[in-house]
Amino acid sequence: MILDFEKDISELENKIKELKLLSCENKVDIGSEIERLSVKLEKHLKSTYEKLTPEQKVQVARHPDRPHTKDYIEYFVEDFMPIAGDRLFSEDEAIISGIGRIGGVTCMILGQEKGSDTDSRIKHNFGMTCPEGYRKAQRLMQLADRYNIPVITLVDTAGAYPGLGAEERGQAEAIAKSMEVSFDVQVPIISVVIGEGGSGGAIAIATANKVIMLENSVYSVISPEGCASILWRSGKFTKDAANALRLTAKDLKELGIIDEIIKEPIGGAHRFRNQMMDAVKETILASLKSYENMSREEIREDRRNKFFEMTK
Repeated sequence: MILDFEKDISELENKIKELKLLSCENKVDIGSEIERLSVKLEKHLKSTYEKLTPEQKVQVARHPDRPHTKDYIEYFVEDFMPIAGDRLFSEDEAIISGIGRIGGVTCMILGQEKGSDTDSRIKHNFGMTCPEGYRKAQRLMQLADRYNIPVITLVDTAGAYPGLGAEERGQAEAIAKSMEVSFDVQVPIISVVIGEGGSGGAIAIATANKVIMLENSVYSVISPEGCASILWRSGKFTKDAANALRLTAKDLKELGIIDEIIKEPIGGAHRFRNQMMDAVKETILASLKSYENMSREEIREDRRNKFFEMTK
């Protein structure tokens, strides 16, 4: 997928691929030309990604090639054992959950999964969680609390599922209850916004001791498109809405809504997936380490105070 503002970058990338293929097939020495174009590409990537607008960051956050929850789990979670179902209604595939080890530390992992192709997107409902998904999250957070296991959540959703069935099964109550459970457990909760953090669908599993965002991720009470349709009744004002919402990691760090930003490689996480996942793993482990010498009560109070401060 080529983003609107990446057309020139894509042309350079394709040209480099063509030259490498030509060099390999015909044994032609064009290394100097490849090197020249590679330097040009790196400069172009840097100049483009250093001045992304909020609207462009939304596009990057939604890029289908960005690592998803499933990718992170497969990459750095050892001995992952999935845990399914809310024991009330059904299994919600929009949230992948289970126990595993990150760098030798046993963790409960919860993450929204958007899917990477048509079949998986339908299976995971495009990452839009239903009430049973949030009730599953509540169950597993309480289980983690019982066995003193830290909770890691990976946020990537456009929002909670807005369908009639979800509303009939208590979507709003399920989100609110997830937040209540998050405030009540006495183990560290580390939340990382890896792509799109949309509305209550995101905060339901991001009521954490530390809320961390990838540099080009977004986190907002509503999507720019939704905001534009409500305020201006037109999708033409999506850019204005994105600017007004202050949904970028930089804005939210300045506002004190999030705690940390993980810098993305120049060109975005979708270009350097392994490098990005390594950085997320290191940040999670460093965050967990900061709570090693705190009591269970202190960990809970740390999380509560963090959010209570925002209301002042």
